[in-house]
Amino acid sequence: MGTGSSLLGADVEWGETSLGDMPESCVAAVLLHLDPPEICQVACLNRAFRGATSADCVWAGKLPANYRYLAALAAAADDEGDGDGNVKRCSPLSIKKEIYARLCRPTPFDAGTKEFWIEKNKGGLCLSISSKAMAITGIDDRRYWSHLVTEESRFHSVAYLQQIWWLEVSGELDFCFPAGSYSLFFRLHLGRAHRRMGRRVCGTELIHGWDIRPTRLTAPIRKVACALTQL
Repeated sequence: MGTGSSLLGADVEWGETSLGDMPESCVAAVLLHLDPPEICQVACLNRAFRGATSADCVWAGKLPANYRYLAALAAAADDEGDGDGNVKRCSPLSIKKEIYARLCRPTPFDAGTKEFWIEKNKGGLCLSISSKAMAITGIDDRRYWSHLVTEESRFHSVAYLQQIWWLEVSGELDFCFPAGSYSLFFRLHLGRAHRRMGRRVCGTELIHGWDIRPTRLTAPIRKVACALTQL
């Protein structure tokens, strides 16, 4: 009680300092430990935080090691009209926050048969390859294959297999990846998707052969051990 009375009686100006008085360098040091979405959220706190969230030192550690290479590809796609026209043109000389934002959007390359982007939460590099960029057994034989236009694919078309006994899929990729570990996925969809009464449904009545066990999928990669998946 006595302590409270002495404080109330002291000649102190409450609210003299606030978060806005923190130096941008101190704010930037804190932002280094946040993920990109969190950095963008704190930008609305005050002017000091807003300025710090645009500092190159904050975003340098969020970008992939090869961000200059990726930014050059994105700039080339923007110049050719393949990139997203609603965003500012990417350049390796842009501030790093703008580079990060641009690289989070898919960038097509190799005549639009491949796309790359970085994952917005952690900055990991992702890449997707269209079926048109790969060599697939019998892909030109219309008795077995057809190309379907669909909004479900980022490439707006998929290779639809009607029937086959075996197939091989191969492809080559010339791309600069930063050092690290990567996962490889083949996207396979059973059944033919279509819309019925405004709802997306998948017709499975023509699927056959997958009930015969085992169904084996092998993924040999050059200079890498062969991976075998048994369904």
